[in-house]
Amino acid sequence: MGRDLSALFDPVSVAVVGASDDPAKYGHAIAAQAVRANGRRPVHLVNRRGGTVLGRTAAPSLSAIGEPVDLAVVSVPAAGFEDAVDEALRCGARAIVAITAGFAETGDAGRARQDAVAERVRAAGAVMVGPNCLGLADNTTDLYLASDTFTPGGIALLSQSGNLALELQLRFRPHGLGFSRFVSLGNQADVTLVDLLADCARHEGTRAIAVYAEDFGDGRAFAEAAAAAGKPVVLLTAGRGDASARSAQSHTGALTTSADVVAAACRDAGVELVATPRELTVVLAALNGGRRAAGRRVAVLTDGGGHGVVAADAVETTGLAVPELPEPTRQRLRDALWEQSAVANPVDLAGMGEQEPGSYARTVEALLAAEEVDAVLMTGYFGGYAAAEGGLGGGGRALAEGEQEAARLIAARHRATAKPLVVQSMYPDSPSCRALAAAGVPVFGATEDAARALAATAPKSPHTGVAPLPSPAAPLRESGYLRTRRALEAAGLAFPAAREIHDEAELLAVAQEFTGPYVLKALHLLHKSDAGGVALGLAGPGELLAAFREMHARLGAPAYSVEAMADLSDGIELIVGVNRDPRFGPVAMVGLGGVLAEVLHDIAFTLAPVPADRALRLLRGLRTAALLDGARGRPPVDVDAAARAIETITAFAAAHPEIVEIEVNPLLVRPDGVLALDSRAVLAPAP
Repeated sequence: MGRDLSALFDPVSVAVVGASDDPAKYGHAIAAQAVRANGRRPVHLVNRRGGTVLGRTAAPSLSAIGEPVDLAVVSVPAAGFEDAVDEALRCGARAIVAITAGFAETGDAGRARQDAVAERVRAAGAVMVGPNCLGLADNTTDLYLASDTFTPGGIALLSQSGNLALELQLRFRPHGLGFSRFVSLGNQADVTLVDLLADCARHEGTRAIAVYAEDFGDGRAFAEAAAAAGKPVVLLTAGRGDASARSAQSHTGALTTSADVVAAACRDAGVELVATPRELTVVLAALNGGRRAAGRRVAVLTDGGGHGVVAADAVETTGLAVPELPEPTRQRLRDALWEQSAVANPVDLAGMGEQEPGSYARTVEALLAAEEVDAVLMTGYFGGYAAAEGGLGGGGRALAEGEQEAARLIAARHRATAKPLVVQSMYPDSPSCRALAAAGVPVFGATEDAARALAATAPKSPHTGVAPLPSPAAPLRESGYLRTRRALEAAGLAFPAAREIHDEAELLAVAQEFTGPYVLKALHLLHKSDAGGVALGLAGPGELLAAFREMHARLGAPAYSVEAMADLSDGIELIVGVNRDPRFGPVAMVGLGGVLAEVLHDIAFTLAPVPADRALRLLRGLRTAALLDGARGRPPVDVDAAARAIETITAFAAAHPEIVEIEVNPLLVRPDGVLALDSRAVLAPAP
C-alpha cells in the first residue's frame, strides 16, 4: 500500500513555523495561503518574536501553542532548521513540509545534515517533504501550503520546479484543467517522488498525474509505481540528451543515452513522455475525459484544402493513419454536403461552412458514426464566424449564430460517442470553440498540438511493466573475454568451441581438438576487431599458425583464443547488451549487430531483465525486422531462440550488479538456433 501520507494531505491541524508579516519572506506567502482554509482545521502561526502575523496572534514556538500539531511547515533560516524539526516532532507532528534550503544541494556537509534530520523524522514515525521545497497544496482537502493558489481540478502535479507549476496553471486554464494536488519535491530526503506517485494513484480526487523530474532518485521504483498507478502518468523531464556513460567501454555503453533509458522506462511502465510544458498540457487535455480510441485511423475534417493537408501530415507524423474512406461513408458524406466537397479523407467542406455552418455538425456526426474511423480531427476556420461576427457584413450575425448552434450539436454528438474528437482552430478563444472546450472537446490553436492529442488517445502496445530484479548472484571477480564467456555459457548461452592458448605449441595442440575453419582472437583487448585482433575463416592449422605469428608480432597479446568458426551464411547478427544506469539499474539494448552496430543504429531499449516474450516484441519492432523472416531468398531464422538468448543474457546481467556494461556482439541467429560469437563485460571499479 505504500507509505501513509494522510498527515501530509489532510492533517488535523497545521502550524507554519517562520510565519512573517514581511512580504519578502517565504513564511509570509505560506502563512497567507494557509489561513485561507482556517475553517477546515486549526492553523497556527509561529514566529519566534510572538506578536501578530497577518492580524492573528502568533505563538513564539510550537511548544507555546499548547496542543499537538499534526503538520508543521518549517520556513526558517538553515541554522535553526534542525531545532525547529526536533521541536515539531516533540509536539507530535506526523508530517513536516521543509521549505528551508541549504542542505544536500550545497555539498557533502549539507547532505550529511539533511540525512541526519531525515533519519530522526523516520525514527519518530513521521514523514517529511523537502527540504529545499516550495510547499504543497491539496484542493480536495482545502490544504494550501504553497505560495500560490492553484485552480481546482483532477491533475496531481509532482514537480521539482515551482515556476513550472505556475506556467502549467496558465496553460491549463483554456482547457478547463486544474489541480487536485501540487507537491514541490525538493531534495526528497524522506518522502520521494515514488512515495507521492503511489499516494496520488490511490487518491480519489486525482484523475491523472503530471510529473516534472530532473532527478528520479530510484528510477526503476518510479517506473514500477507508474506501471501500477492505474491512472495516466505524464512525465516531463530534463537532461535526457546527455550520454549516460561518456567513458563507455562497449558498443552498448556508447549507444545508450539517458534519453534512451528514460524512454524505455516510460514505454515499459505505460508513461506518456513529453518534451515541453506545452506538450504536457496537450496530452493531459486529451486524456482528461478518459477517452481512448479503439484504433489508429483518423478522419480529418477541414474547411480548406491547406489546413486538411497540413493536418493529415501532422497526424501521420505521430504514427497514426489517415486512410481513404470507403464508398458507403463517402456516399453518406455526399448526401450531407454539396458537390464541391471532397469526401475521401481529408474531408473538405470546400467553402460550404461559410454558407451553412451546420454542415460542420453533420459531417462530424457522420465521421464519428463511421465504423472505419477511430477518431476525428476538425481543423481550420471553425470558430471564426462567431469571433468575427461584427465584420462579416449582413450575414455576420446569422453565421455566428449558426456556428454556435453547430458547436452545440457537435458537443452533443461528442457526448454520445466514446470516440475522441479534437479541434484545431484559427480562433481557439472564440465563443464557438469555448463552447466545445466546455463540453470536453480538446481545442488547440496549433495543428501539431491537435495531432499530438490524438496520438495520446490512440491505443498503445500493452505496457509490459517492469520485470523484477533477480537475487544477486555470486559476483564476478574478473571480466576477461573467456571468463565472461564461461559465465554466460554456465547461464545457458551457447558459444562455439574455444580454447585459450599462449604459444605455438598450445595452438597446434588445440588445432587437433576440433577441425577448421578457425577463428583466432587476441585476448585482453576490449575492441579486438578495431585493433586487428581477430582473424576469421582460417581454413586449417597452417593458416591458423601463420595468423598467430603475424598477430602476435604486431600485438604481443599475453594470450589468444582459438575458436571454431561458425557458419555465417544463413545467419543474422544481433547485438545484445546491458548497461547499468545509475537511476534505472540494468537497461537492455537489442539490435542489429556485428561490426556495423554503431553505424546502422537499429536498436531498441528496455529495462532488464527481459523475458522472452518482451524480447520477441523488441526484435519485431526493429526497422530491419523483415530480415529475421528471410529476405531475397534467405531462410527465416529462429527468432524464438534469439528471444530466449536475450532473456538469458539480460537475466545474467541483472543478477550481477557489479557488471557496469556487458554485451554479446554478434549474437548469430540461424535457422536452427543461436550462437554467441563474442562477448565482453566491464566491472565496476573496486571501492
